[in-house]
Amino acid sequence: MSSPCDPRHAPVGDVGAALMMIDSQLKKIRGGTTALDPAQQALIDQFAASLSPEGVDDVLDGVCTLIYVFMKWLRAAYEAHDKDVIEHVVPHLVATLRKMPKSVRPETVPTMAGLVVAAGLGLSPSLWRRSYGPWTPHEMNSLEATAVLIAEHIDSLTDDPDFATRLITDALSKADEG
Repeated sequence: MSSPCDPRHAPVGDVGAALMMIDSQLKKIRGGTTALDPAQQALIDQFAASLSPEGVDDVLDGVCTLIYVFMKWLRAAYEAHDKDVIEHVVPHLVATLRKMPKSVRPETVPTMAGLVVAAGLGLSPSLWRRSYGPWTPHEMNSLEATAVLIAEHIDSLTDDPDFATRLITDALSKADEG
């Protein structure tokens, strides 16, 4: 029996825009700053202002797609070492999100953990979240932080600061070719 959260039924969303947001946050973290290059920030602000409500939904779905792909890669990497991805990713994610009370409201942490668990089990995080109602404004920073933390986890595991971003850009390139 197929799950209502089967990724085959999930919208992919705007993965390119989602990746741009996540990659810019990763660059800020690695640069040891909280500010982006002014030109890059202006571009992101202009893009965000141009989004329609449907465009916002597409970016949200894109971020969920990133989380799904990242967790799929992590699941394979951990299973190759006879380890459980949920056991190794979720506790670190929750602990880190809890240390970010200015950006991540405490009540959103269980939802973000649920998204990651859903993805770790091979379910669509986007469809899983929709089963509990619409996104709330408080979840936006938490969702972005979750995707950034998972990407940073991948980059740390591979000892390559661009691995997670390249994982997605390579997949997008292959999709364009196919």
